[in-house]
Amino acid sequence: MRRSAFAPAKVNLFLHVGGPDAEGYHPLSSLMVFADVGDTVSIQPADAPVFETTGRFGRDIPVDDSNLVVRAAWWLHAAVGGPAPPLRLILDKALPIAAGLGGGSSDAGAALRLLREALGYDLSDAELEAVAGALGADGVPCLWGAPVLARGRGERLSPAPALPELHAVLVNPLVPSPTGAVYRAYDAAVDPRGEAPPPTPDAFESAEEVCAWLAAMTRNDLEAPAVALEPRIGEVLELLAGEPEALLARMSGSGATCFALCESDIEAEGLAERVETMRPDWWVKRCRLGGPF
Repeated sequence: MRRSAFAPAKVNLFLHVGGPDAEGYHPLSSLMVFADVGDTVSIQPADAPVFETTGRFGRDIPVDDSNLVVRAAWWLHAAVGGPAPPLRLILDKALPIAAGLGGGSSDAGAALRLLREALGYDLSDAELEAVAGALGADGVPCLWGAPVLARGRGERLSPAPALPELHAVLVNPLVPSPTGAVYRAYDAAVDPRGEAPPPTPDAFESAEEVCAWLAAMTRNDLEAPAVALEPRIGEVLELLAGEPEALLARMSGSGATCFALCESDIEAEGLAERVETMRPDWWVKRCRLGGPF
């Protein structure tokens, strides 16, 4: 039994955040899409249950039950009432850590899909979503990796507008941007516009139309506090915004990854190659956005 599942990077095209509620949670609205770059979760036969990490960033993450992949597997086995089978669960970590790309949630989602299929667990999609949702606000969207509009605490999901193929460049200065610290900084100056989503058309015809709408109607409310905490995120945004191929430059999630949307794959390729040449110390990936991949 040797199988694998792709865990795509999540990108927030916009992220509107309200002030904390009585329980300390922040209501939000966000248009989430997914990239054709990400991590890979695989399973192999083993004598006992074991979890391992590989890849460029594999050494940077824990392998105990603080890892969402381990937690997802444990909760899935508990949901079917059985012990963990003797499998080697391997996470090949290609995405940076604390990057605003939903990596942990996407890894957990890939593990859930993979284990349900490989082990023949009789769990419905709704039951699988219940496990994914218990792992965090991004759990359900990252389970399926399809474009979605999220509201509330991230649990109220509705279909995304029809999107054209979007070509983008993801850039991370390889500095962490811890979500908790960014939200605490945001609480010091909450955006008065609140979390309400913008008026959203049913469909977009082109990348230019998407970018014009994003620039005029949306924002990422966590961008300013993240840049204040880590100025190198601001350096990425400034560089991308100044390049001719970038139709829009913005941060994803709570950072530190930023993205530039481009007109086509040719423009994205040229931008990615130039950024890599200018800043070889940064993580740079050309990608397509949409999903599922």
